[in-house]
Amino acid sequence: MDKHRSARLHPYTPNDNLNNALGTIRVLGMELIEDELKPHLNTVLTNIKEKKKDAPEQVVMSGILPILALLLMSRGPLTPLTAKLVAELAKESVVRRGFVDAGLVPALLSVLTSTDQELLLHAVQAISRVSYHSSNQQELLLRRGAVSRLVAILLHFRDQEALEEVCLQALCNLSGMDVAEEVGMVRERGESLRPEESVFHGVAPHTCGFGSSVTMVHVSQWALGQYSVSIEVFHRCSSSFWNLHRSRRTVHWFPFSSFGGCSNLYNVIKYSAINASRKKSLKTCVFHTFL
Repeated sequence: MDKHRSARLHPYTPNDNLNNALGTIRVLGMELIEDELKPHLNTVLTNIKEKKKDAPEQVVMSGILPILALLLMSRGPLTPLTAKLVAELAKESVVRRGFVDAGLVPALLSVLTSTDQELLLHAVQAISRVSYHSSNQQELLLRRGAVSRLVAILLHFRDQEALEEVCLQALCNLSGMDVAEEVGMVRERGESLRPEESVFHGVAPHTCGFGSSVTMVHVSQWALGQYSVSIEVFHRCSSSFWNLHRSRRTVHWFPFSSFGGCSNLYNVIKYSAINASRKKSLKTCVFHTFL
């Protein structure tokens, strides 16, 4: 994620190649002339992926974001490519702030009912990035039923590792955890105590080198078509850390035995979508969703 690029527009140096592509998309996009649009969408995608100077600002100023929303909702041959472009654009804060007004949030949610795995992968990536570090976007996506659709994908495509990964990432970001893609978390499916429950856990090392954090995602079925999703984070610290800090603070711990009978102790922090914008230090995250 680009945390440092300002969300405010600044004067930019036009890129003629990109400018021509954006102009063509703006003209042809309204008529959804797909064969002629494809090379220009690829030009924009290349410029964004290669982080060409001022490319995000040019995209915003061009006014093509509503066109991209139309292309997503058309569910035509260009929809997967458009979703891929939108997912890349969602990395840029200066572009993300225009997603709501352009209609891209409902457009992205609309394609989550597709069975095209490539399309789903990019659409979920975009949703994950849009909700990253944005309580307003998180609340909007929650109100529009994003969680239920993500859970449906997670449970339907059980053997698709990449799709499972982005769905879990999106659920974590919607909860207000704001997990960066660069954190290097390794996820896997955990053991379920009940047949109606799915458990996923991921482990990410701490940058200080003193331990790691473990994220647990529980998806439980209450009744036919009715699910709850809860997310918890456990912090595991090495013995050297506790020897160093034992006299400095008091915390409450308990043993967590689901990790192969490990004797290490874990600190539980619970995250909540409801209080995500108000309580950043200690939050509880429980989603109640109806599919």
